[in-house]
Amino acid sequence: MNTTVMAPAWRDNKRYLWPLGGLIMLLVPIAGVIYGATGWGWAWWLGPIVVYGLIPLADLLIGTDTNNPPEERVPSLEQERYYRWAVYFAVACEYVSVIWGAWMAADGHLPWYDVLGLALTIAMVTGVSINTGHELGHKTDKLEQWLAKIALAPTAYGHFFVEHNRGHHVRVATPEDPASSRFGESFWAFLPRTMIGSLKSSWEIEAARLRRNGKPVWSIHNNNLNAWAMTVVLFGGLALWLGWQVLPFLLLQAFVGASLLEVVNYLEHYGLCREKRADGKYERCQPRHSWNSNHIVTNVFLYQLQRHSDHHANPTRSYQSLRHFDEAPQLPTGYAGMILLAYMTPLWFKIMNPRVVAHYGGDMSRANIKPSIRKSVIERYAPQRRGEAAQ
Repeated sequence: MNTTVMAPAWRDNKRYLWPLGGLIMLLVPIAGVIYGATGWGWAWWLGPIVVYGLIPLADLLIGTDTNNPPEERVPSLEQERYYRWAVYFAVACEYVSVIWGAWMAADGHLPWYDVLGLALTIAMVTGVSINTGHELGHKTDKLEQWLAKIALAPTAYGHFFVEHNRGHHVRVATPEDPASSRFGESFWAFLPRTMIGSLKSSWEIEAARLRRNGKPVWSIHNNNLNAWAMTVVLFGGLALWLGWQVLPFLLLQAFVGASLLEVVNYLEHYGLCREKRADGKYERCQPRHSWNSNHIVTNVFLYQLQRHSDHHANPTRSYQSLRHFDEAPQLPTGYAGMILLAYMTPLWFKIMNPRVVAHYGGDMSRANIKPSIRKSVIERYAPQRRGEAAQ
C-alpha cells in the first residue's frame, strides 16, 4: 500500500493583494472623497499620513514573510498575465491622481496649506510610481518599456529608465555608483550627489549607446529625451488646461516624488561594497550587497522591491518570483519605516552603522565609506577586528 503524501501545491499567498499597489495610487481621489463628504482639510495630507504613518505601523503589526516560490513554479508564474495587469492598473491610477490633484490645486479654492498637503500626497503617489516604472523598465517588451517612461513622467525622472538599468545595475555597491550610499554619508548629503550624478551618468550612457549605433544624440532615439518629452507634454497640457499657476505645484510634487525614490536608493545599499578583483573589475553582485526586508505590507505596495538581492542577481525576474536569501543583510523594519529613519541622520547612524560593522565583522576596509572619513573609520574598528581574530 502506497502511503506517500503529496505536498500541497505552492500558492502565492499575496496573489490577491498585489492590486493594492494600484490602490495606493488613488490616494488623491480618496482624499477628495473624504474632503467632499466631511470638509476636513487634513484629508489632503493623506499621502504622508499613509506612507510615513500607517504603512510603517502595519509593517510592524503584520510582520514578515520569507516564503519563496519553488523554482519549478517560476516559469508559469512569470507567464501569468494577472501580475502584469496589476502593474498596468497602477499606472492608470497614478494618472487619475495627478490629473485630479492638479485640477483641485488650480480650481479647488483651497487654502495654501491644503494645497501643500495635496502636493505632498501627489508626490507620495508619483514617488511610489517610480517603482512601478522600475518594474516595467526591466522588461524586454517594448510596450512595457514605454509604460515605464509614462509612469516616470509625472516626476520628470525619465532618465531613471536609462541610469537604473544600465548604470546602477552595473556599478551597484561600488564607490563609482551615484545611487549607492556610503557609510557615514547622511541622506541629505546623498540626495544632491545621487540626483546630479545619476542625471550626468544617464546622459553619458545614452550618448555612448547612440554613437555606437550611428545615431544622433539629439534625436527621438535618445531614451532620456523621449522620456523627458512625456513630462513636457503632461505638464504643458495641464498648464494649457488649468493655467500656468499649476506649474510650480507640479514641479514641487515632482521634486518630492523623486526624492522619495532616492531615499529608497539610500537605504538599499548603505555602506555595502563589492570586492575588486585582481583584474580591477568588481565581483558579481551577490545577496550580501543589498539590504533586504520581508515586511509584508511594504512589499505588497512596492511589488517586493525589498527583495532587492534577488532583483540585482536577476533583473528581469518579475516581482512575484523574487526570493528571500538568508545570507542577505536584513533591515530592522520595512522600507517605509526606514525612510523615516533616513530623514533623521543621528538615529539612522545609531541604528544602521553597527549593522554595517557587524556585516563586515569589523573589517571596514571592505565597506563603501564616505571618502573623507574612510581612514578614521577603518582605524576605529581595527582593534575590534583584531580582538575577534585573537579569539
